[in-house]
Amino acid sequence: MDDEAVIAGRHEAMPGGTPPGRSRGRLADEVYDALLGQMMSLRIEPDSRVTIDVLARELGVSQTPIRDALNRMEAEGLVVRVPHAGYRIPPQITRHRFEDMLEVRLLLEPAAARRSAERASPQQVADMRRMLEDMAELEGGKGAMAYGAFGLRDAALHDLVAASAENQVIRETLARLHTHVHLFRLHRDAQVTHLAMAEHEEVVAAIAARDPDAAAYAMRRHILRSGERFQRLFDEAEAAEGMAEEA
Repeated sequence: MDDEAVIAGRHEAMPGGTPPGRSRGRLADEVYDALLGQMMSLRIEPDSRVTIDVLARELGVSQTPIRDALNRMEAEGLVVRVPHAGYRIPPQITRHRFEDMLEVRLLLEPAAARRSAERASPQQVADMRRMLEDMAELEGGKGAMAYGAFGLRDAALHDLVAASAENQVIRETLARLHTHVHLFRLHRDAQVTHLAMAEHEEVVAAIAARDPDAAAYAMRRHILRSGERFQRLFDEAEAAEGMAEEA
């Protein structure tokens, strides 16, 4: 599979703007998803500059949907506007920010999984299972964009769980964290996708079985294990910095 096609596919360039059949809002959403995928796969690196005209040429669209997508990302804290210089991707999250995010997730996501086991419709459970199937197809994929695409679906699965819990405040709070964007930018490792798949399957199985306790437990365990995997990255980075200073 072409890595570029994994995220959203390239759009044919159209003189003057939006391709036929796509509204401005829909095209901006597609650009937003494409940029998220590139950030998560580290194709767009942290603390790098992003310019509208370059993105427009790369994605084959006019500058308007690029501006719309970047304005949305700025409002969500995913990019920073630099006066007279376009936009810049923020640096990697700090250990402190990571630990704060982990604490919030542990408070909200097990509760969402519990409510999902009680409230999810058969269609919502089917949607979760379909998302797992999509993720399984990408699990062994090679290339940065495949990794980013897996991360997008990982985020979408967690959003499906939150949506089926029927608590909009929890869902909106988790969405604003953009947890998966920050985590998948930390490191590209196939083991992350492999281990996450098994943990996701446990969560969805408990929801499908209508077992609230098991669903909450499986989600809590998934978040803790995910936290341990990414915590090691900070440990390794700090150890490397210490060795460099000693040298």
